[in-house]
Amino acid sequence: MKGAFIINGTAETYTFGPADTMLSVLRKNGHAEVKSGCGKGECGICIVLLDGKPVNSCQVLAASVIGREITTVMGIGNFRNLNPIQEAFVEAGGVQCGYCTPAKVVVTYSLLRENPDPSDADVRNALDGNICRCTGYVKILDSVKLAAKKLSGGTDD
Repeated sequence: MKGAFIINGTAETYTFGPADTMLSVLRKNGHAEVKSGCGKGECGICIVLLDGKPVNSCQVLAASVIGREITTVMGIGNFRNLNPIQEAFVEAGGVQCGYCTPAKVVVTYSLLRENPDPSDADVRNALDGNICRCTGYVKILDSVKLAAKKLSGGTDD
């Protein structure tokens, strides 16, 4: 089957099987920034935004999202043009091995669009289900708080 998607603001058309997930279609078509983890929707490593909302892309059939908008971390910022959220993750040490970082940035982006001044509980709730095996989450929470401050125009002192 063939389907058109809007990926990071660009219309793309891909060929895929009826049982292919959004994750497999994205990765087969060069979107290596979307990581593959458990394949069961438990680790959150594959999170992307679907029409602005975070979803585990391993749990969504590609055929069900034809014509919809998909945003990966590359649609938020890239190596040449980092988003303040990505800068905050680097500056606050929320990046360890980096494997979970793209999904954490995507979730943080979604959270801060809806709630520019989240409490610690809001941040924990947003990141729930997005597993990191390298950190104790303190640096990740610090990263989200710093990102909120950067986006609100506050200083990062």
